[in-house]
Amino acid sequence: MKETRSFLVALFLLATTAVFAGPAPEVQPSPTPQDENSHDLFDYEMDYTLNSNFYDDHGKFGNGDSLYNDFSYAHRFLITGKWYFRAGVEYERFDFDGTNNGLPDHLQTIHALLALEYVVHDHAGAGIEIDPGPYFQNNITGDSIDIPWKVFVSFPLKKDKIFGVIGLGGGLYQNPSVAPGGGLIWLFSDRLRLEGVFPKPALVYEPTDDWQFRLLANLFFESYRTDDVITPERKLQVHNAIVQYSEDRVGVQARYSGFKPFKIILGGGYTVKRDFDFFRAEASAKTRPAPYVQVEIEAKF
Repeated sequence: MKETRSFLVALFLLATTAVFAGPAPEVQPSPTPQDENSHDLFDYEMDYTLNSNFYDDHGKFGNGDSLYNDFSYAHRFLITGKWYFRAGVEYERFDFDGTNNGLPDHLQTIHALLALEYVVHDHAGAGIEIDPGPYFQNNITGDSIDIPWKVFVSFPLKKDKIFGVIGLGGGLYQNPSVAPGGGLIWLFSDRLRLEGVFPKPALVYEPTDDWQFRLLANLFFESYRTDDVITPERKLQVHNAIVQYSEDRVGVQARYSGFKPFKIILGGGYTVKRDFDFFRAEASAKTRPAPYVQVEIEAKF
């Protein structure tokens, strides 16, 4: 009983103190700066280039078309400030149809995406990236592993108007093993800009926040380890050889971003050249120009 009275007295004194002292001050958490950049990056692209003939006066290679599928996912991990580590995976595949000429009927790769980037408003202003993994026709072997890489940096030439970009890229099986890239980004207005950066230069017009139109070029090339390549051309009868496949394109794109966080991209134009370059055998097979169409879905969240 004595303990009960002591407890009640203590409770009364505590309540009285609270009443006269007023409400306890609230502890305000320190504000955390909002991250302006997306952390999850998803992309699916499909390109189809119609049938065209190979360059060959004797008709040895006939004709063919190409279908490209690319799926990638990556996540950005904030390091500090605007520096991020990006890690993900990408699967790419080319399928070829047409004349049965002994050239690969498909080429593919599944590789990691590893990058250190400085990112502002979802755009990397500088970075270094490596894409290690197998680049192969049918069989994944130790000598199909390649480590393509690129490094780039952008810098202002005229404040808020003109920017320069310098870059280098390379790979174990690339020819040449190191190649330069870069160019200029020129902001003509809030709606019109030139992204004159190779290998993907473009003139970009944005009439609204949801619509974007591009006049563009794309100089794509990638190297793969092949299996048996037995063609009518004597120089192109090789086993376990490296082929550097490339597609040079010019075209237009329309991009709609009204379905957040997705962006729908439709494009078309001409694939000026497709080239199977077996540079170590000093032999290649090229196609003539043909129309292409493109569908792409991109998401950042």
